[in-house]
Amino acid sequence: MTASNASITTVSLPYGTAGIAAAAKVIAGGGCVAVPTETVYGLAADATDSRAVAGIYAAKGRPGFNPLIVHVPDRAAAEALAVFDDAAACLADAYWPGPLTLVLPIRAGSGIASLVTAGLPTVAIRVPAHDAMQALLRATGRPLAAPSANASGSISPTRAEHVLRSLDGRIPLVINAGPTTQGIESTIIACVDGQVRQLRPGPIPREAVAGLLGVDIGGAGEGIEAPGQLASHYAPSKPVRLNATHAQDGEWLIGFGAVAGDDTLSANGDPVEAAARLFDALHVADSADRQRIAVAPVPEAGLGAAINDRLRRAAVPTG
Repeated sequence: MTASNASITTVSLPYGTAGIAAAAKVIAGGGCVAVPTETVYGLAADATDSRAVAGIYAAKGRPGFNPLIVHVPDRAAAEALAVFDDAAACLADAYWPGPLTLVLPIRAGSGIASLVTAGLPTVAIRVPAHDAMQALLRATGRPLAAPSANASGSISPTRAEHVLRSLDGRIPLVINAGPTTQGIESTIIACVDGQVRQLRPGPIPREAVAGLLGVDIGGAGEGIEAPGQLASHYAPSKPVRLNATHAQDGEWLIGFGAVAGDDTLSANGDPVEAAARLFDALHVADSADRQRIAVAPVPEAGLGAAINDRLRRAAVPTG
């Protein structure tokens, strides 16, 4: 499938040897490509190339003060870029590869472009579990900056068609490997100056991190320290009303559990299924023939905290 505008033709290729080779060629030429991870589709470029990273910001319309996550193939590659303390090493051993991003002091001489860190002394880094992203990392031999492959602030993409809906004509290539499995962005944990803090909830709950390390986990500070901390983020084009038990006139209701709705995150109230379906359901609602979106209550416990974090940011008015 192809689509185009006057400047760029966006091509979608299936995940496989040919697709990864084509994506690696774009990366080597300083471009950016959309590729799936286990969380959401990411927009990947060489994290050591300032011009390539600028291309990510340009394609997304992303604020320059919002840092990017760097993806690497393994722990050794991560340690070449960042300084690990005992807590970070323990978390990496437990959860990598997987949906955990660590914010760590950047290592001197790492070569990471300053645009990636937004001028901060730390770097957000992750070892993804998805075969497609791992294949692209190994084909390029480069650390890849890869925020979600969507226009900044809009709904994160969990399918290739979501990427095309948002970035068609802005990027050259999308690797299509079907829907992502987690469906929600990684948990972000900062391990800096002897403190462990959760900067963004995600598939790995704060309680699990605290239990593993045997310490209290702090929260985010005042400023932007990691991706996904803007007050308005993951937002549909329509107003969103939360904790709705029924639809009002002109609303598309996304249900959960006993609240059925026009669509549902999980009919049996399963938070894992709800997380996997969250952004897909928001995309469907945003395309529906209603003026507004309503979402049923989701319990805050466990993975519900991450789901509600995304929903609260989706519901913040953008203007």
